[in-house]
Amino acid sequence: MSKQKWFQDLTTQLHSNNVKIDEALNLHTMTRMGGVADLFVTPETEDQAAFVVQYANKNDIPLLLLGNGSNMVVRDGGVRGIVLRLENLNEITINDNRVIAGSGADIIDVSRAVAKESLTGLEFACGIPGSIGGAMAMNAGAYGGEIQDVIVQCTVLTPSGEKLVLSKDALELGYRKSIITKKGYYVLSAEFELQPGNQEEIDAKIADLTFQRESKQPLEYPSAGSVFKRPPGYFAGKLIQDSGLQGKGFGGAEVSTKHAGFIVNKNNATATDYISTIEMVKKAVKENFDVELELEVKIVGENKQ
Repeated sequence: MSKQKWFQDLTTQLHSNNVKIDEALNLHTMTRMGGVADLFVTPETEDQAAFVVQYANKNDIPLLLLGNGSNMVVRDGGVRGIVLRLENLNEITINDNRVIAGSGADIIDVSRAVAKESLTGLEFACGIPGSIGGAMAMNAGAYGGEIQDVIVQCTVLTPSGEKLVLSKDALELGYRKSIITKKGYYVLSAEFELQPGNQEEIDAKIADLTFQRESKQPLEYPSAGSVFKRPPGYFAGKLIQDSGLQGKGFGGAEVSTKHAGFIVNKNNATATDYISTIEMVKKAVKENFDVELELEVKIVGENKQ
């Protein structure tokens, strides 16, 4: 089957504006890198999302879910098959101390929305550059808080397109992992339970965490965020810093001089530059400290021919 055939079939259920052929993925990733997707699909509803997943499964078409592109490196050759982005499933509903957020909502927006309602528990997420879907899949966390502290349940699609509602226990949340990644589920929405809080204290905490993030992280350049998971007993950034790697890299990519745990696209870097810099860092930290750094970012797609 050709890309044109996929397009024709999908646009029986989706508007043609929501199905694009050969879409440049550097427009949709935080690193501003990556080749093209054969098909780039942005459903408007959960039913349309299920249709896309079912169609890909039935026709053995590779399907890649892209959140807001903050935790992903797309290789320069792009992605074959369908790239699914659920950015339009972004509704945020607050009832008393419960909030339901669509997969495509930015977790920063959810954190701010509940803060305005004097609800506490999601302040830690006020600076996490990811979608609810990505945050659920990775059990995102920062500044001592994690998704698993506040989650009630999550609605997902299985790889065959079946809708499931998973309880907190069923999500098997751990450090940067969940059953979502293990089983290849697609998040549709998540429900959180928060607590009534003091508005001044909530605002002060968000202001403090925002200041910490902006002062310590290299937000002035495109990046995939924190590249490596925290090794047991160490901090990845400190190991990289102590290896003397800040300011070093390949092509337009370099280890940030502001925070060694970040690799930034400083000057029109290619994905190959970025991945080469990752490998350089892993090798140096292994040689210097005998520590194997594990990736927090996901590398997808094909190398450029």
